[in-house]
Amino acid sequence: MLSQLEELRERALHDLEAATTVESLEQWRLAYLGRRGQLTTVLRGLGQLSPEERPAVGRVANTIKNALEQAYEERAETLRQAALAEELERGALDVRLPGRPQRLGYLHPSTQTLREIYAIFAQMGFQVLRSGEVEDDATNFQLLNLPPDHPARDMWSTFYLNQPGLLLRTHTSPGQIHAMRRFHPEPIRVILPGKCYRYEQVTQRHEFQFYQVEGLAIGYNITMADLKGTLVHFARQMFGAERRLRFRPSYFPFTEPSAEADMDCIICEGQGCPLCKYTGWLEILGCGMVHPTVLRNGGYDPDVYSGFAFGMGPERITMLKHGIADIRSFFANDLRFLQQFG
Repeated sequence: MLSQLEELRERALHDLEAATTVESLEQWRLAYLGRRGQLTTVLRGLGQLSPEERPAVGRVANTIKNALEQAYEERAETLRQAALAEELERGALDVRLPGRPQRLGYLHPSTQTLREIYAIFAQMGFQVLRSGEVEDDATNFQLLNLPPDHPARDMWSTFYLNQPGLLLRTHTSPGQIHAMRRFHPEPIRVILPGKCYRYEQVTQRHEFQFYQVEGLAIGYNITMADLKGTLVHFARQMFGAERRLRFRPSYFPFTEPSAEADMDCIICEGQGCPLCKYTGWLEILGCGMVHPTVLRNGGYDPDVYSGFAFGMGPERITMLKHGIADIRSFFANDLRFLQQFG
């Protein structure tokens, strides 16, 4: 038995040296160390030996088994290192070749406009405040003077969520409530940017998702004159110092009085063209004095405090600045459109 084991060891080591691939190494392992391998077969025959021979033969057999397993591991590591060296050789980098140029990304045109808006209002002491895109019905409507049976709710086509009472915000105006309850009783000057959602037909001038920037200022003795001065300054900073604004009476449930702000057309200088529908004016935002009910819902006493609010669409502003005719281009992910603003 001892001579058989020694012969098996010599043969196994010789065959191991001949294994030059991962596949042939695996075949060697199965042939000698596998469940049906030659060494395993010999070890199973130990039970047929006499009690006197069994201990000595068992020790030799275990020694040979350990030696073959160690030789197998060393051979496997040698083959792994050889395969790695070959792979590195095939994928060697020729440092003499010029590197591939890196393509830099660009800010989305809406993001560029948003940053311009932030900078302009920062000059006037407004800070940026954000709120969530998922709101409850109370904050999105009721606390903004829009009870459940109010007919003005038809102005907002709403995406409601499966959980009752939750919805995707239809405007950034709920941020007014968040801001007032956060800063009460201190005066406020904030802008509230973010994305809004409405269940509307997608056309050249309407999208179901769009950005808005809400503005809110609350303090002592704030008047409509403060609102007009703020927006005139914004328009001239954004579109040019020669710009003129006019304010038309309008209606929003959360402001009283309310107005639409129109700017003289940047294409025809107020003379009339297809862009302004030959009126000479372009609507850029809605605004008004914060309704007393909204002030009260935010925690401010309308007999002591007053304030103004406004809302604008960055995509609309970008369309005016660059002569873009279709608002759908902002979300179409067409590189031919987006790369123009890089």
